[in-house]
Amino acid sequence: MIAKIGSGKSTAGLIRYLFDTKKAKDHTDPHLVASWDGFAPDPGRADDFDATKKRLVADLDVRVKQARRLGRAPERHVWHCSVRAAPGDRHLTDAEWADIARRVVAATGIAPEGDPDGCRWVAVRHADDHIHIAATKVRGDLRTARHWNDYLIADKELAAIEKEYGLKRVVRGDRTAAQRPTRAETEKARRAGKTKTSRERLRTTVRQLVSIATSPEDFLHLLDGVEDILVDVQHFPSGDVRGYKVAVEGDTNTVGEPIWFSGAKLAPDLSFPKIAERLTAVEAPSVSQAGRRRSSNPWHQAAAATERIRHHLNHGDDAAAQAHIAAFGEAIDVLPLLAPSHLRPHLQQAAIVFERATRSRFRAQQDQARALRSAVRALRTAPPVTGDGSGLAMFLDIAVLVAIATARWHQARRHDQQVAAAHQALVHLQAAYQQAAAEPLAALAQRQPPARTMERHAQRIIAILPDHAQQVLNDPAWPALAAALTEAETTGHDPEQLLQHAARQRTLDDARSTARTLTWRIQRLAARQVPGVQARTTQARTNAAARPARRELRRGPL
Repeated sequence: MIAKIGSGKSTAGLIRYLFDTKKAKDHTDPHLVASWDGFAPDPGRADDFDATKKRLVADLDVRVKQARRLGRAPERHVWHCSVRAAPGDRHLTDAEWADIARRVVAATGIAPEGDPDGCRWVAVRHADDHIHIAATKVRGDLRTARHWNDYLIADKELAAIEKEYGLKRVVRGDRTAAQRPTRAETEKARRAGKTKTSRERLRTTVRQLVSIATSPEDFLHLLDGVEDILVDVQHFPSGDVRGYKVAVEGDTNTVGEPIWFSGAKLAPDLSFPKIAERLTAVEAPSVSQAGRRRSSNPWHQAAAATERIRHHLNHGDDAAAQAHIAAFGEAIDVLPLLAPSHLRPHLQQAAIVFERATRSRFRAQQDQARALRSAVRALRTAPPVTGDGSGLAMFLDIAVLVAIATARWHQARRHDQQVAAAHQALVHLQAAYQQAAAEPLAALAQRQPPARTMERHAQRIIAILPDHAQQVLNDPAWPALAAALTEAETTGHDPEQLLQHAARQRTLDDARSTARTLTWRIQRLAARQVPGVQARTTQARTNAAARPARRELRRGPL
């Protein structure tokens, strides 16, 4: 059950709309279900519709006219609240809607319970699934009603009503969502034959640029270079950047001026101060780090950094966890810029819907996600995804698990909208992963090792991953995993040590295909430098010492 609240200048205009059955075809049998005193004239049940409607308007406006003579009436004196049941809810009776209306006007301060000077109001039902509450905001003592934060208060009351009436519990937000396009913006885009409003296009563009920018200055430079987008940067007298605003070229108002959107109007975290805070928290690589990164696969680095997010969600504080979720959102934002064209629709939609999951009431401790952001920025210099695309598939496999962990983190904190957004993004990430993984896994499977080598790898799986062994060996991706282990062994790695390392990295319980997840981990680990003899000897001793403990752990207490 949701409420929508607005204000207006004409009581007659609102009542005319509520009882209209000619222009509004979905208005059937309009009638009052409740009023301020229970005796308001009901045009829908009167023989003389027009006269009764005028009398109802006059009764609602009587205090407004009195206050107007004293110069105390508010210009927008009409309060309008629609309350709609969720799709699939049972049809409520008139008596139930009347109770809901009384509770809403009482909670919001329009007509507090037991207050003889409460505002005059009526509740009109002209459809099965909703009512409209029309009120005038002048009280009996001729003061204006105190109804601050009426939407939030009404929403809280409706949540209680849903529970008491056994209705569907609507997903509710925490006031951190980006502003939706207005109806005028949506209609304007539709008339122009566009699928997105200017607000939505600008939000997506800015978010993608933030995901690849390395500094606030770099962000503004990238933004200035986007075709068909106008940029206006504001400065303090000192010369420092105060903020920015953007507009789509050709999108103008009635006098031909560009329709500007500040960063804060696009989304709460896209104001310039918020962007600067995030970008100054990007880890600057040292000379030695830069050298290593040039010689390594940026997709592997991004995947490794992303895989650590789940640890921060499970063991970090809320501020650090929120920072890592925001940084993961930036990683999702950058994917449509790098992925092959056939994957972009799913990845673009994943980025759009996951955006809602990147914000909550917890203030992100941005410096906690410096390494992750640095790894994401490194993808900017990566060549476009070509060939088998194993790096992208590897990253998406981890992204699916992180999206699941994000939904659980938000759910534990009752962030309903963020949970829904993470689940929606998960669907698109899974679809993109299935497409991205098909070719590299098929290519690996074609290099399946001989039966004797397969058997040796199977014995290792059984020994190291007893809880997942049968699932792995029965998985269609098992030949690809065996090929990855064989190729790693050929380059000098110890397959047993790689499997042990891969199993220790993170839990495998959320993986839809344990074999595929292990394949990507083995490939990423095998891309590293082969450990020297001394390192392998030390690792072997450590593993040998750990085997009895693992056997005891699996055997359990006597």
